[in-house]
Amino acid sequence: MDKKKVVVIGLDCASPELVFDRWLDKLPNMKKLVNSGIHGPIESSTPPITVPAWMTFVTSKNPGQLGFFGFRNRRGFSYTDMLIANSTAVREPTVWQILSAAGKKVGILGVPQTYPPKPVNGFVVTSFLTPDTSCRYTHPEELKGEIEGLVGDYMLDCENFRTEDKKVLLDQVYRMTEQRFKLARHYLSKGDLDFFMMVEMGPDRLHHALWKYFDESHRKYEYHPEYTSAIEEYYVYLDAKLGELLPLVQEEAYVIVVSDHGVRRMDGCININDWFIKEGYLKLKSKPEGVVRLRNADVDWENTVAWGWGGYYSRVFLNVKGREPNGTVDPADYERVRDELAERIMGIPDDKGNRMDTRALKPQDIYTGEHVDEAPDLLAFFGDLAWRVTEDIGHDSVYGFETELGPDDAVHAQHGMFILSDGVTAKPRRVDGLRLIDGAPTILSLMGLPVPEDMEGKVVSVR
Repeated sequence: MDKKKVVVIGLDCASPELVFDRWLDKLPNMKKLVNSGIHGPIESSTPPITVPAWMTFVTSKNPGQLGFFGFRNRRGFSYTDMLIANSTAVREPTVWQILSAAGKKVGILGVPQTYPPKPVNGFVVTSFLTPDTSCRYTHPEELKGEIEGLVGDYMLDCENFRTEDKKVLLDQVYRMTEQRFKLARHYLSKGDLDFFMMVEMGPDRLHHALWKYFDESHRKYEYHPEYTSAIEEYYVYLDAKLGELLPLVQEEAYVIVVSDHGVRRMDGCININDWFIKEGYLKLKSKPEGVVRLRNADVDWENTVAWGWGGYYSRVFLNVKGREPNGTVDPADYERVRDELAERIMGIPDDKGNRMDTRALKPQDIYTGEHVDEAPDLLAFFGDLAWRVTEDIGHDSVYGFETELGPDDAVHAQHGMFILSDGVTAKPRRVDGLRLIDGAPTILSLMGLPVPEDMEGKVVSVR
C-alpha cells in the first residue's frame, strides 16, 4: 500500500555537487535516501533566491503569479518605497493550506515567508524573516511557550552571517540547527502529522561566510586549519541530524530532502548604478562625498533613464513617463530602450576585460501571471550568477570585491538538490529535469489529493 504521509526536509542552499558528487559516502543517511528513491539537481526559481524560491516550491507558481521577486519589492512604481515579502504577500494557496482544507494535519517549521503565521490544521513555527521572538511566531500562539520550554531562547536565525567573527558564527549555526532538529524530532515523534515541512538555514549561512576557505578556485582563497573543513563537517553533522528523524517517519512517510538553490563562489561585485552614471543613464544633481545608498543620493529623476537595485542579481528599472513620478522614457520608446539596455548590460566585461556570461531577461519572457508587469523591467544575472550586484553609488570603479552588507564569499547557483525516497524502491535513479515548481503537485499526488489545475508544475514520480 502506498504511503500517504510526506516529510520535507528543506536545506537552504545545499549543493547537489557536494551531496551527490563529492561527499555522498560520508553522508550515510542521505545515501540511504538516494538508494531508495530518485535524486538529482533541481532547477530553482528565477531568480534563485530564498524568496521567492521556497514559495515557488510550495505553491507551484512562478514569481509573476506570486507577485514578488526577492525579499524587497518595489511599492507601486515609487523610486524609494519598498515592501518586504512576508506571509501577507503570499496570496496563492500553499500546499499545507490545501492539505489543511482537506482535513490533513500539518506541521510547518522555519519555512520562509510564514511570518506572520496564518491558521492551519496543525501548527506553524515561522522563519528567519520574523523580526524577533517577541513577535507572535507560532500558530497556535500557545506553542511559543512549549518551544521555549524545549529549547530555551529559540533562534530564528544567526545574529549576522556577514561577519568577520567566523567562530561566533559557527557556534550560532550549530546551536540554531540543533534547536530546529530538536523541535522536528519532538513534533514528528507524536506521529499525528500527515505532512511536515521544515527549512534549515544553516547551509546558506555557512556557505556565504566560509566559502573562500573551502573553494580553492576562489580569488580570495585562504587555507584555515578550522574553517577550510568546516562546511564538510557541517554537512556530516546535518546528515546525522537527518538520521535522527528518519526512524520516526520512514515506515509511513515519503521523505523529500530539497534545497531552494545551490551555491558557487563569488567572483566580485558589479556596482550597477555607478555603471549607469558612467554611461549617462542615471543622472545626479550633485556628486556624493564617498559611497552612499541610492535612496540617499541626490538623483535627478527628471533626467534619469534607468537605475538598479542590488543583491544576487540586479533588478533594473526604467523611468517611464506616466508610470514613474518623473518619468523620462516615452512609452513608445520603451522596448527600444529596454533592448538597448539589455544588450549593453550583457556586454559589460569582467574586471580583467573578459566577456562574462551575463543574462538580462525581460519578465514577460520568463514569467506568466497577473503580476508580471510589477516585475523589474530587466533581471540581470552577471557572470552566470558569479558576480553579486551593489546598488550604492560613489565607488571608484564599476567593479568591487566587498559587498555593501559585509563579508560574503558565495553567491547562488541555479540548481539545488532533490531527493525523494519511498524507502523501498529497489532501483534508485538519478533524474534530470527536476524543477522546484514541481514540489506542490508532487506532494499532493503522493498524498492522494488532486492537483489544482492552476498549478504550473508537474508530478514527479518516485518509481
